[in-house]
Amino acid sequence: MTRLISIFLFMALWQIGARLLGPHYLPDPEAVAATMWAEARSGALAFNLGMTLTRVLAGFSLAMIAGSALGVALGRSPWLDRLLDPWVVILLNTPALVVIMFAYIWGGLNEVSALAAIALNKLPNAVITLREGARALDPALDEMAQVFAFSRWRRWRHVVAPQLAPFFAAAARGGLALVWKIVLVVELLGRPNGVGFKMNEAFQLFDLRLLLAYALPFIALMMLAETFVLRPAEKAASWWRRHGA
Repeated sequence: MTRLISIFLFMALWQIGARLLGPHYLPDPEAVAATMWAEARSGALAFNLGMTLTRVLAGFSLAMIAGSALGVALGRSPWLDRLLDPWVVILLNTPALVVIMFAYIWGGLNEVSALAAIALNKLPNAVITLREGARALDPALDEMAQVFAFSRWRRWRHVVAPQLAPFFAAAARGGLALVWKIVLVVELLGRPNGVGFKMNEAFQLFDLRLLLAYALPFIALMMLAETFVLRPAEKAASWWRRHGA
């Protein structure tokens, strides 16, 4: 109910702002909805949203898989952590725009370079979060697993994974918010489709209605993912840590 009230207030403020500023600075909701409907009827909206979501999911998955594996390895091996920590810090502090440009220059304006740029920008965040999770593992539980002669799989499933689950969920939740913003820049700079491409097209035409017609549905999809996927997953991860598998 609170979220519905918040959305209603947002729409009301938008309408008031459109009246005060005029369509040149802020088109009203009806005008944006009409443009959105026109794009949806032509099929362009669904196609470009689909391309962007595909890149978000692919880049996010690559970064989470590689970042989680590397983060756990660094957290469990002090020697490896000392060796690779400067690399992680450098990648973490390199501007996303620089990573994207180098990916396109080295790999060309293609889908592989785009996904590599997305994954590399997200990778260090996942590494750092899972590294902290691996460092926080309870040694007493490891000793218990040794006493009861747990197999490697049982140790991972019943001892390690429940402790890492909240850290993985936190990395995923923060990572998705980062990835979709990076995807828009990747599309704006070097892809012939997607929400970022269409927003760049709208910017070049100074068409605020078209810009909002693509921005708002994508923001809505990310909010739905946050509400119905990431938050429940984070709660489940915390429950698993408390109660076990």
